[in-house]
Amino acid sequence: MSAAVPAGNEDIAALAKGGRTNFFGFLLRLAARLPFLFVAGRLYGADALGRFAYAVLIVEFAAQIATLGLKRGLAQQLSTTERPHVCVVWDAMLVALLASAAASAILFLFPQAMFPNSPVRGVEWLLPLIVFAVAGSDVALAALAYQHNVKATVTARAIVEPWTLSIAATLLYFTLSQRDGLIIAYVLSMIAALLASLWPLYRSYGLPRGWRPEIVGLWALARRNTPLAVADAIEWGSRRLDIAILGLFFSPAIVGIYYVAQQVASLPQKLKTSFDPILSPVITQKLAEGDKKAVAKQIRQVGFWIIAAQTGVALALGIPGEAVMGLVGAAFVGGTGALAFLLAAEVIAATAAVSEGALVFVARHKNLMISTAMIAVQGILSVALILGMKALGWPESFQAAGPALALMLALSFASVLKARLLRRILGAPVQGWRWPLVWAAGAAIAVGYFVTLLPPSWEWAELVFGIPLILLAFGSILWTKGFTHEDRVLFRKHDDEPEDISLPPPPGVVPPVH
Repeated sequence: MSAAVPAGNEDIAALAKGGRTNFFGFLLRLAARLPFLFVAGRLYGADALGRFAYAVLIVEFAAQIATLGLKRGLAQQLSTTERPHVCVVWDAMLVALLASAAASAILFLFPQAMFPNSPVRGVEWLLPLIVFAVAGSDVALAALAYQHNVKATVTARAIVEPWTLSIAATLLYFTLSQRDGLIIAYVLSMIAALLASLWPLYRSYGLPRGWRPEIVGLWALARRNTPLAVADAIEWGSRRLDIAILGLFFSPAIVGIYYVAQQVASLPQKLKTSFDPILSPVITQKLAEGDKKAVAKQIRQVGFWIIAAQTGVALALGIPGEAVMGLVGAAFVGGTGALAFLLAAEVIAATAAVSEGALVFVARHKNLMISTAMIAVQGILSVALILGMKALGWPESFQAAGPALALMLALSFASVLKARLLRRILGAPVQGWRWPLVWAAGAAIAVGYFVTLLPPSWEWAELVFGIPLILLAFGSILWTKGFTHEDRVLFRKHDDEPEDISLPPPPGVVPPVH
């Protein structure tokens, strides 16, 4: 029988196990996302992709609001309730359902919000209905995350959703509709993800026998989660505000080019979300025990893992940026500048994102104030940069990179403020930065420089050989110079790690019924 994990390290072991599982999901998501971008760019074109991007932006924003902060707040609710967990979960699902109905109704009344630069046509009128699927899937996966079931998130978000989208978009282009193919494919992918979320929810929690919705409790839950919901919406919106602003100033084609850059740059962001399903339950349980030092340790550890992974991926995708964008189509190479700023923004955002994972539970209103200030700075800077470059007569490709630069600067502002606030509250450092990251980045840049010296006709080699070589250079230096024993827990299973790492529920909480 394996020995127990050393006392005090159970939380780090649980985070490592959850991160490993979801990192595999990141690789699967990467494998599916790139084919979709290739199909959307090469077959449908930048203009259709731009319309699709803006419509999905609005629908997913509505779904984000409809979850009412339950993606993170549900873990806290389950950690403190004395009611059967299955009833609490279905309370949350009902709240999300009612909020989704309201959000869908608004989009039905104002469909032009989804398509500001072009008329609404065909099946696009029915797109608001998908808010129910997106919000329902998010709440179901949050409930499963409380039980440390990360596999369900990987299956739904990294396999079912992106592969359904890629395959459906390809088949629909050649069979049903070249005009509506992307929208229909998106609807199919969200429905498939919902089904892939509800099945494990049923297997883990069962049916809500004897469940009676508590109307007063539902209202209290929604009201209590308002700061969480707004913080989630702002964090989510900070990655989409640039698309929203571009849609107001530029044609759908420019939006489509930027969307590809954004989707490529969002791949490192998925590394951060790899820890979200397991980080919130671990934090809430340690806070329930009053162990603030342990929370700070978790934030530092996960922060370093995320910064390291995002930096490596950002360098691997950014140095051969023209080749990456050119893979989607020659017209998309103009988005390389935006790609560089967006990749840098994701690395800078890591500290703010991980700090927020604790701030939403210990200082939700102050965290909300910082997030609100950040998105205000981002919006003002985005518009100012676009108008300034337009007045100077700079090319549209330069102007379109303005929102990406604004995002990077705004996230820098938020990272500093949130890390300082959390350090003061927990009484311990929370910054995950380490200097060996600079040495590893230097090695990666040196390798990347020689890769980019290949002739233009060898652009494929920059991707096939360049990306792995850059990652290898970065990873080898970081492994030898920057990783401690605890860091290496993320990458290999030790003899003293049990087969199933899971934290016990807080005292007095009835474990979920399987």
